[in-house]
Amino acid sequence: MLSSARGFWGRHRRKILFSLGVAGVGYAAYRLYETHQRKLVRVEQRAQEERAADELIKNQLQTHFENVQRISDTTTLPFAMHYLRSRIMEELDISHLTERLLQGKGESSTLTPKEKYDTWEKIKILSFTRTVCSIWATTMLSLYVRVQVTILGRHLYLDFARVTDGAHLQEESDAFSKNGHKDFLATADYLATYGINALITKMQHAATEILKEKQLKDPMNMDQVLQTMLQILDQFMGLCIDNSWINYLVPENANLYAQLMAVSSSGFDESSLLKDVRKLDQLMSETRIVLSSDDFINIMERSLRKIAGVVIEDLAIQIGTPIPPSGLPLAKLLARVAQLSLPLLEEPNKNKHIQIIRSMPEVELFYTFLYANMPQET
Repeated sequence: MLSSARGFWGRHRRKILFSLGVAGVGYAAYRLYETHQRKLVRVEQRAQEERAADELIKNQLQTHFENVQRISDTTTLPFAMHYLRSRIMEELDISHLTERLLQGKGESSTLTPKEKYDTWEKIKILSFTRTVCSIWATTMLSLYVRVQVTILGRHLYLDFARVTDGAHLQEESDAFSKNGHKDFLATADYLATYGINALITKMQHAATEILKEKQLKDPMNMDQVLQTMLQILDQFMGLCIDNSWINYLVPENANLYAQLMAVSSSGFDESSLLKDVRKLDQLMSETRIVLSSDDFINIMERSLRKIAGVVIEDLAIQIGTPIPPSGLPLAKLLARVAQLSLPLLEEPNKNKHIQIIRSMPEVELFYTFLYANMPQET
């Protein structure tokens, strides 16, 4: 038996070893294949988890974007517009001039012809200044506040995302009171508080330059009134060398602004404001960069021209009666031109001009890209 087994082993030794070797190689290859498949499954699972996490963050980003825009609509912008209206009406009041003309009517007039002429000229300049200033201020404040809350919303989201690793965002009401955020939102009042006088002075200078050749008796149709307003806007922007108009909206120096706020307003916590000035300076610097960008200047110019066109449509409606092709004497248009500023400075939820700006596709696209593409570390 043993000898026959040895004989069988001797005769088939090569075949047996070859078979065992093939089987071993096949088993090893199978194990390697199985391990590779498990790795592929794990990789795919991780990829799916990452896609799900990215989608969650994307959805949260969109939701948060909508939330910070609502803050602009319900708090920041309404308060800023209310103060802006009172300042423009106060600084560009023409009622005393019209009363002077009324008192000077009749044979017993105490006004000389030159005094009458000079008064009419002042009314002409101030009427256009008030309305064009209102067009610019309303448009720019609306755009500025949305830049502001978009920058702040992005900062808040990234701060929360780093802490929560993509978990649900915290409530905005807690976050806005920290790290200079609340103080940054308060800069929406800077235009009405500190920038308005310089704005009015330069706008009046532009209006004087454009209107100097336009006589009170000259007829003007609606298109000519529109072109006059656009020329004043262009002249004004031309006077603002190196985008100096930004200084009407954004404080130039965070430290000085913080000190002004701490001294002038009892609503500010002085120690907190001065402590958070570094964050405030960062947010203000980012805002200036956005406002000076070509993309923002593009939507600014489009918005200003759009609102100017709507204002002239309102003027034609107010006149009511058919307007001759040649137009009406400029003197007869001035009172209505001045009145156009009132609806421009209406509170946001009643202000159709702000709604028009907000619904412009190019404006919506700008803010969507701004929110999504701001640097994560600034």
